[in-house]
Amino acid sequence: MNIVEYILALLLLIILPYIGLWKLFEKAGLPGWYGVIPIWNFYQRIKLSGRPAWWLVLYLIPGIGILFALGVQVDLVKSYGKFSFRENAAGVFLPFIYLIKWGNDKETKYLGPSVSPEFKEKYKKSLVKSTTREWTEAIIFAVIAATLIRTFFIEAYTIPTPSMERSLLVGDFLFVSKLNYGPRTPETPISFPFAHNSMPLINTKSYSDLIKLPYYRVPGLSSIKKGDVVVFNYPMDADSPLYRPVDKQENYIKRCQGTPGDTLSVVNAQVFVNGKAAPNPAGEQIDYNVATTGIELNPQIKDDLEISDYYGNNSMTMTKEAAATLKGYSNIKSIAPNVAAKGAPADPVFPSNTSYPAFTQLAWKLPNYGWNQDNFGPVIIPKRGWTVKLDSLTFPIYSRAISVYEENKVEIKGHDIYINGKKTDTYTFKMDYYWMMGDNRHDSADSRYWGFVPEDHIVGRALFVWMSWDSNADFLHKIRWSRLFRGVN
Repeated sequence: MNIVEYILALLLLIILPYIGLWKLFEKAGLPGWYGVIPIWNFYQRIKLSGRPAWWLVLYLIPGIGILFALGVQVDLVKSYGKFSFRENAAGVFLPFIYLIKWGNDKETKYLGPSVSPEFKEKYKKSLVKSTTREWTEAIIFAVIAATLIRTFFIEAYTIPTPSMERSLLVGDFLFVSKLNYGPRTPETPISFPFAHNSMPLINTKSYSDLIKLPYYRVPGLSSIKKGDVVVFNYPMDADSPLYRPVDKQENYIKRCQGTPGDTLSVVNAQVFVNGKAAPNPAGEQIDYNVATTGIELNPQIKDDLEISDYYGNNSMTMTKEAAATLKGYSNIKSIAPNVAAKGAPADPVFPSNTSYPAFTQLAWKLPNYGWNQDNFGPVIIPKRGWTVKLDSLTFPIYSRAISVYEENKVEIKGHDIYINGKKTDTYTFKMDYYWMMGDNRHDSADSRYWGFVPEDHIVGRALFVWMSWDSNADFLHKIRWSRLFRGVN
């Protein structure tokens, strides 16, 4: 994320709305700084609106929280005399303009909690709605607003696994922009709001297959660039037994290492693109074999250097900088990167029997490429309009994209390839593809294991961390304050 995008996103989503809240809180007799503290400012909005304090708990629930946040936002602007639908919509969709405008408007005053009986009685001529109608309209408005925002503008995501450490940590809450690469129109327009692919608690399907729309992406602000941190739908869900439409497949987050048309390889854990070493992200880490003199490493040192010990043995995960620092301790006998040599046995990497589409009994055996997670490729990343020559070496690499992602019927008869019933030895791609890898290189399931990510699976670009929660810390240190509003680079 470049500095211009970060400043713009921070300005529109955080700084300007918070300045507006500062002014509005002062109009209600509260300290203005209440408006700039995350979570606390929402609690104060609840109080100013007259909603019960326990709504704060609902706000913290992923998915559901946005519905209550929008409802409270509507209640808040009504508390300042903004009763019309247009004003309610302005407070929700354009808070970076209207909260500041109302905060500096001498005619705008805090009138009281908008949901209280006294308020409704006093301003009933302006409200002119029954309680039932008010609730119904508020819910419908909030659902529509939240759905539009999540689909076409921005959505909140949580980091559930350590595959992007140390760039992103488990418990980081991100804003992900749909505008950067262009929002997709929903493939499954009939679905339950705020549920991705399954209903909470009952775990049933949250969408209907009754209507399916073709893939279409609205033009975006930019194309995907190498180094971008991207959210996308997990491509291996496309032909899994639990098939889901593309927009309902699981969300993954990785860093883009290769774009359409690039030739990518990994040599001794270093990514090369078009023959040049790719820049390594600041938070990139790998596994190291650590031998001590017999004196165990102090746990505090691990915390200070942000070293992860996933396996409970001498294999530790850390950045190069942490490894260099650790090497200087007197009880460290040796420390070496745990990098697999080319051709060394390892977990099956792409293309393997697990990534190979099970549409035929192959007459060819899967070649032994001798690849592993640290020494891989080279592979050419497909580009729309690129024609690949298909043979026993290239077909296993590109067959999944041809058959599954681009939905062609592929058969092998003897040593001949048939695509949609026609014998051929070439294929021209209809979509662009990308190569995604986690910054935690030895603890990430990524393109090295399942191959290319098609363009129709791209969700959006990670912008910044708006909240970070450490579930392993004590109560007073649960929030990682230093990570709040940190841009994703």
